[in-house]
Amino acid sequence: MNPQILPSRDAAARPGPAPEAVAGPARVLRPAGLAGSPNLLDRCAVESLRLLQDNLTPQGILAASPTEAAEARRYTRIFGRDAAICVLAMAGSGVEPLERGALASIDALARAQAPNGQIPKYVDPEGQDADFWYLGCIDATLWWLIAVDHLRRHSPLCEAQGGWEPQVRKAIAWLQAQEHQRFFLLQQNEASDWADIMPRSGFVLYTNALWYRVKRLYDLPRQEETHDHFNHLFHPFRRDLPDYRRSRLLGHYARRGRRNPDLYLSFVNLSFAGNEGDVFGNVLAILYGLAGDSMAEGIVQALSRARVADPYPVRVVVDPLSPRDPLWRAYMGRHRQNHPHQYHNGGIWPFVGGFWTLALAQLGKRDQAQQELGKLAQALSLDDWRFTEWFHGRTLQPCGMAGQSWNAAAFLVARQALDGGRYAI
Repeated sequence: MNPQILPSRDAAARPGPAPEAVAGPARVLRPAGLAGSPNLLDRCAVESLRLLQDNLTPQGILAASPTEAAEARRYTRIFGRDAAICVLAMAGSGVEPLERGALASIDALARAQAPNGQIPKYVDPEGQDADFWYLGCIDATLWWLIAVDHLRRHSPLCEAQGGWEPQVRKAIAWLQAQEHQRFFLLQQNEASDWADIMPRSGFVLYTNALWYRVKRLYDLPRQEETHDHFNHLFHPFRRDLPDYRRSRLLGHYARRGRRNPDLYLSFVNLSFAGNEGDVFGNVLAILYGLAGDSMAEGIVQALSRARVADPYPVRVVVDPLSPRDPLWRAYMGRHRQNHPHQYHNGGIWPFVGGFWTLALAQLGKRDQAQQELGKLAQALSLDDWRFTEWFHGRTLQPCGMAGQSWNAAAFLVARQALDGGRYAI
């Protein structure tokens, strides 16, 4: 479709957020008159572009539509990870407000960078409040660096060329200070990345897939060691045992109680590891070249067997943690938010569905990718294009905030890959 400035839809007219993950019977919303329509993808592209424009401020892209509920939950902020994913769709789109919004988003986060180099979890549009999360937010810095590189390569704006170099150097130095000097993988606290109510800690799959991508984009040292230790640690079944003794011991611990041998572990920490099946982390390992051909095929087959994309892409955990699980934390049940099949513990997150579609397309599985893109468009269209944050993994109850910017961005990036062969990841 031709880039254009779309008429604004009144954000206040959008349905408000559903209650936070209330288990039990729920009305399942279906797209009215759109299922199977050949125009669904075109309509979704139009609605996605409109949503991104509606959620723009002069300082950058908000995480969600500016409703009263969103303001109460701080969703009317420029989030590091959310904005960066939106930049992948906005920069190079040819839509002038989105091109400017991508630049403004990166600028706003750069201005709030901590003296030690960390990019904040979010900054408010007025620049008065920057938040770095309870235990730190490691992936905002990683996503920001990925977005900066994308802007430099794809933005038509001269201000983006070679910009933010001092901030980039500080951000990389902050990350390198957290890199283990024998594994060359990042270390982190639990609940300190996008899955911020999950007990993943130590060496985390999702975070280190992003770290490898950053290393490749910025030609950082020890890329090969990061790649090798990533595969030995998160999939400890390779025949070529690592030389480092502690790596062999961690692999020995991690193999115990393994449930999903075709998937990477979600994290490894001393003598315990995550067997729940982190969909996003595994998908990023495919997209960023960490999983070889056979491993990538095994991941896709395992996730397909688990029906993580049924009916909508994609449930973000294969086997949700229950209160009986040794990894369960009391905070996961706070506000009834992260119980099994909810929120980060097995909820359906459409924006991750966009990355799942991208991975299928990158592996040459175009028919399957096209099918998943259609299902993603259906999920976004529910309740008059609500762009719901997440759905209950079993009841399909819509939960969280309406008008999620990164949902729109992930759809646009996935469609761009299928239609034009451009992988903005």
